[in-house]
Amino acid sequence: MSDPATPRPTGRRPARRPRTTVLLATVLAAATALPACAAPTAAARQAGARAAAPALDGVWRTDGYGTLVRIAGGTLTTYETTAVSCLPGAVTGRQAGAPGADGALRFTVPDGAPLTVAPAGADRARLSAADDVGHRSLHRTGGLPRRCGARPARDPRAVFDVFWQTYAENYPFFRAKGIDWRAVRDRYRPRVTATTTDAELFAVLRAMIEPLHDAHTRVVAGEDRWFAGKRPGTVLPTPASTARVDAAVAAALGPHAVQRQWAGGKLRYADLPGRIGYFRITQFAGYTEKGEHAGDVAALDQALDAVFTTARTRGPDALRGLVVDLRINGGGSDALGLRIASRLTDRPYLAYRKRARNDPRRPGGFTAPEPITVHPHRGPVYTGPVAVLTGPLTISAGETFTQSLMGRSPAPTRIGQPTQGVFSDVLERTLPNGWSFGLPNEEFLTADGRTFDGPGIPPAVRTPVFTEAELSARRDSALARARELLVPGGA
Repeated sequence: MSDPATPRPTGRRPARRPRTTVLLATVLAAATALPACAAPTAAARQAGARAAAPALDGVWRTDGYGTLVRIAGGTLTTYETTAVSCLPGAVTGRQAGAPGADGALRFTVPDGAPLTVAPAGADRARLSAADDVGHRSLHRTGGLPRRCGARPARDPRAVFDVFWQTYAENYPFFRAKGIDWRAVRDRYRPRVTATTTDAELFAVLRAMIEPLHDAHTRVVAGEDRWFAGKRPGTVLPTPASTARVDAAVAAALGPHAVQRQWAGGKLRYADLPGRIGYFRITQFAGYTEKGEHAGDVAALDQALDAVFTTARTRGPDALRGLVVDLRINGGGSDALGLRIASRLTDRPYLAYRKRARNDPRRPGGFTAPEPITVHPHRGPVYTGPVAVLTGPLTISAGETFTQSLMGRSPAPTRIGQPTQGVFSDVLERTLPNGWSFGLPNEEFLTADGRTFDGPGIPPAVRTPVFTEAELSARRDSALARARELLVPGGA
């Protein structure tokens, strides 16, 4: 996702880490009639194949995520549901090509990554997105509930109820944060009436989620009226502060370090004395102007091919250590993070296990944890010592990437300050009055079942991270400490 602490109020497309549940709709072109002996056209073969494979037609419910998926004759639509609501999904798409050999259907999504729905047994299927990790399980169900076809009530009380209920059914961290969500309803519901103004309603919704201090919570009521949570003490970057950070980093790298840049500066690399590499990543998305996942992958691979060359990964001139700087990283696609991790290992290992809340009545009910594996790149990989620099502005996909490296051998040394503490995809939702909001509904587990949501991933070596004193002195203690640990004495 783009910086999760600064949502874009102009649209519902998640930057993903699409970290989202919005899916698609599609229209299937009709086949044209052909003469008996004529060879079928490509369009006719495609349409015929689609007609011959209706196995996925029907209504499906996701395991967790509160979503209904309807597939009919090549068209896929989604509905956002709670116990009190059913609202149409906002994103549309088009089926791409004929079904696969296994009956899988692929859908293109304007301004989004492709989605695939594949059969997975009797009345079961799997939904996956190209820019996300893992999949979502689908279970065939009956027709759509009647409320799915009704016009949403725009009454402020209905808006409140959908907002509260969505959090009640999906948010995993109330207990960890000491929040009684039923008490929140009892406190704020009486303040909302049929005549509550937009400004008053927005203030109520904001007040409900602000105490969560969660950077993946948000409510967007327009260009100038939106709120996103954050951990107390978090200071978001500005152009001026970022320029000071850049100056401090450049001074710490030294006058002879040349920083190569890719993806508009979101990816940077420099060779340092002592055969140390410095790789700075400020985002896991938006590497091209179009912002499409395929373009991001291509741009990232171009940078990785330039960084992880044979000379740097093998032989007498290979790197002796690598610094990966994530201290200002607003997130993006988990899949891109795993793509980088694949350049740092020569053997598969567990990155994390991912699960989602799936029982509206039981806060401790989750989907079965799905293991996510880092697979080695088929080409040069770096397997030497790594130091990872983190801080409170290491957010979202920056954190899942940090977590994905913890199972690497040798394990990286984490230096700096704890990360922000938000790992889940953002469950994007629409309210009956047209406002949008988001919340996390997943946990990313370590091999032994721990999560870092809330406090974030702690460093092994604590140093200041871009404090006023550091920036004023153009000093970077974390980077200096990383160089010392990777190559003692700098020799």
